[in-house]
Amino acid sequence: MELIVKAKDIFLEYAGRDILDIEELEIYSYDRIGLVGDNGAGKTSLLKILSGNLTIADADVRRFGSIALIGQLDELDLDAAQDSGEMLSRLNVAGVAQETMSGGEETRAKIASALSQHASAIFADEPTSHLDQDGIRLLVGQLKAFDGALLIVSHDRHFLDQVVDKIWELKDGGISEFWGDYSDYLRQKEEERKAQATRYEEAMRERDRLEAAIEKQRKKARQVDAKRKAAKKSNEYAGRLGHQKATGTKQKRMYQAAKDMEKRLEALEGIEAPDSIRAVRFRQSKALELHSKFPISADDFSLSFGNCMLYDHAKFEIPLGAKVAITGGNGTGKTSLLKAIARRADGINISPKAEIGYFEQTGYKFDARQSAISFMQDGCEYSMTEIRGILASMGIGPRDLTKDVGVLSGGEVIKLLLAKMLLGRYNILLMDEPGNYLDIKSTEALEQMMSAYAGTIVFVSHDKRLVENVADIVYEIKDTKLVKIFQRE
Repeated sequence: MELIVKAKDIFLEYAGRDILDIEELEIYSYDRIGLVGDNGAGKTSLLKILSGNLTIADADVRRFGSIALIGQLDELDLDAAQDSGEMLSRLNVAGVAQETMSGGEETRAKIASALSQHASAIFADEPTSHLDQDGIRLLVGQLKAFDGALLIVSHDRHFLDQVVDKIWELKDGGISEFWGDYSDYLRQKEEERKAQATRYEEAMRERDRLEAAIEKQRKKARQVDAKRKAAKKSNEYAGRLGHQKATGTKQKRMYQAAKDMEKRLEALEGIEAPDSIRAVRFRQSKALELHSKFPISADDFSLSFGNCMLYDHAKFEIPLGAKVAITGGNGTGKTSLLKAIARRADGINISPKAEIGYFEQTGYKFDARQSAISFMQDGCEYSMTEIRGILASMGIGPRDLTKDVGVLSGGEVIKLLLAKMLLGRYNILLMDEPGNYLDIKSTEALEQMMSAYAGTIVFVSHDKRLVENVADIVYEIKDTKLVKIFQRE
C-alpha cells in the first residue's frame, strides 16, 4: 500500500463563499475514486490543488509519486501527445493533425498523453466529454488496466460504475467517503434520505404535538390569569390573598412549561427535509399544439460534408410527443442532423406549425450584464414561482438568480440555457449533448424534466444512462443510414 498524496488544511474561498474546507485527505496507490458534487462545489479546483497545478496559501500537499492530469478545458499539448505514439494508435488518433481534431479526438489524445507518462496516479476531469461509446469503451479498458491511483470527476454514471470502487462526495466544502461504485453510492444515499425523511416526519409530528401543547398551556395560564384578576377585583374574603398567591404560582408554572416546550420546538427546527428533485409541470398553449402524427420525418435525406457522405437516402420518423435519441460514433453526423432539422433542410419534412428550440453548447448569446432571473423571464410565459422551481431542481438557488449571467460558471450557464429552452414557446426541442458539464444531480433533474416535457424532443447524447432513462426511441447512425435500434413498448 503506497501513499501517493497526503494533504492537510485545504481551504479555498471565492467571492466570499467557502469552496473547500478540508482538514486532511490521503490517496493511496490502490485507490480508484470518483469525485462527485454539484457544479461549483470545487471538484476541478481540488483536482488541480492535489495534482500541483494550483497552489493555495497554508495548504500542505505532499506528493509521493508523479501525477498525470487530464484537464477538462486544458489545451492539448500535441508535442507531449505525439511522444505517446503507441497509445495514440491504440486510441485511434495517431497521425491526426491537431487543427483537424474533433472534440472527441482531442480528448483521446489527452488520454493517450496521460496514460503514456507511466505516472503513479491519473487525475481526470470529465474524461468522457465528447467521446462516443467506442471511445468510452476504450477509455474504460485502459483505466482498468492502469495499475496506479485514479481520481476521476465525471457526470457519466455508467462510466463511474465501471472504473471506480470509492466515491468522494464534495459538499459544503467537505468530503464524505462512500465505498463502492456510483450505484452503491446512490443506494447508500437513498438509505440516508429515507432515514432523514423518517427523522423529519417524526420531527414534524412532534412539532405539531408541541405546538398544540404549548397553546394548551398558554390557554390554561390565560384562564388562570383571568380568574385571578376577577378574584382580586371582587375581594370577597380577606383570606383570598393567600389563594391568589397560590394561583399566581400555578400560572407561572404553566408559562414555564410552555417555555420549556418552546425550547424543544426550536431544537426540532434544525432537522431539515431530505433533498428531493422538484417535479416541474410543463404546459403547452393551444397555439403551439401540433396535430401531425410525425412532425419530423424524412423519406430520402442526403447530406455530405466535403467529400464525406454523412447521409445517403436516409429515412426516419419522429413521432409527436416522443423523446428520440440519436446515437453513433464521433463524426457520423449527429450534430449535422440536428442542424439540418433546425434549418428545415431539403429532404426533411417538418410540420408547418413547428416551433423549434435548439440547444447547442457553443452557440449561445446573451447580455453578460443581465441578471440570471431577468434572462429567464425574457419571453417566458411561466410564473416566477415556476421559473424558480425548475432552476432550483437544477441547483440554481435564490442567491444565484440576482447574479449577472457573465459571472456564472460554465455549468451554471448551461443550466440556465436548458431551463430557458424547456420553458420557452416551443413544441419541438433539439438538444445536442444536454448533459455535458452538468453535475450528476442536475443531470438526473434534467432527465425528469425531459421526460415530463409536453412537446417532442430529439437529442444527441453519449450518456448511456440518460438515453436509457429518457428515450422512447433510439436511432443509431450506421453506414450513412438511420437505424431504429430501440422503441419503448
